[in-house]
Amino acid sequence: MAFPKPELHLLIAAPRGFCAGVDRAIKIVELAIERFGPPVYVRHEIVHNRFVVDRLRGLGAVFVKELDEVPDGRPVVFSAHGVPKVVPAAAEARGLDYLDATCPLVSKVHRQAERLIEAGRHILFIGHAGHPEVIGTFGQVPPGTMTLIESVEDVAKLNPDDANNLSFLTQTTLSVDDTAAIVDALQIRFPNILMPRSEDICYATSNRQAAVKLIAGRCDKVLVIGAPNSSNSLRLAEVAERSGAPARLIQRAADIDWDWLGMPGTVGLTAGASAPEVLVREVVDALAERFEVREKLAEHEPERMTFKLPRELVA
Repeated sequence: MAFPKPELHLLIAAPRGFCAGVDRAIKIVELAIERFGPPVYVRHEIVHNRFVVDRLRGLGAVFVKELDEVPDGRPVVFSAHGVPKVVPAAAEARGLDYLDATCPLVSKVHRQAERLIEAGRHILFIGHAGHPEVIGTFGQVPPGTMTLIESVEDVAKLNPDDANNLSFLTQTTLSVDDTAAIVDALQIRFPNILMPRSEDICYATSNRQAAVKLIAGRCDKVLVIGAPNSSNSLRLAEVAERSGAPARLIQRAADIDWDWLGMPGTVGLTAGASAPEVLVREVVDALAERFEVREKLAEHEPERMTFKLPRELVA
């Protein structure tokens, strides 16, 4: 005799998953493979998601760490996180065809950094050390013209040469709340610091964090689909925890810790900006094997942002 499954209310955050920048980067790789034929080389992971990377690899993409691994005569794509200026310069020096899949919102930060340095400002850059986006942004300006700030504590340690000639920019995938605290600390310590004209944290990061805040208080547990090296996915788990729901980051359904999940009444589910919707459905199906799932989509404002593809791929 089969026992009835326990009921589970599943609250799915919206928006979630792919953002316009990730969607554009993946399409660039797909179209490059169609245009040039395989193999098409990609410097670093095009986006931080193993499922996406493995699928593109199956189509003919070859992922490499550095440009010198790309053979002469083959095209190369730069990842959505952006690259230092020396990378496209090196590609041009070798005569390589390259496509830049940098998210336009990251490119906007790059342009801001260049303008600030041209104006003689020192930049305090709020971000995480070692993240590809941070490396790429630092690579837009001369060494020593930008200082990394990771926490409010870092602000207290600053000893700038000219406290009246500072500006700040931020990584696009940070925690909205953490960044606000750092910005407040900067403005208190350096009242004359120049702020960006507009918010650097991208719309998708902000929207996904707001969506998690909206559901976390109603959930016993929250599952966040995303890679452990995905900044925006890690931030979603942190936001859920701070909003009162124990959260776990998983890459896909096989990573669910069923002992940790236990027998919750309501589970929240979201996905980072690099995670495809197919992984969301995979998790829903896995939950449905153990629970009688009552699925509900959280209320939201739909995202309508799109970014143009490179001219050379759509001409």
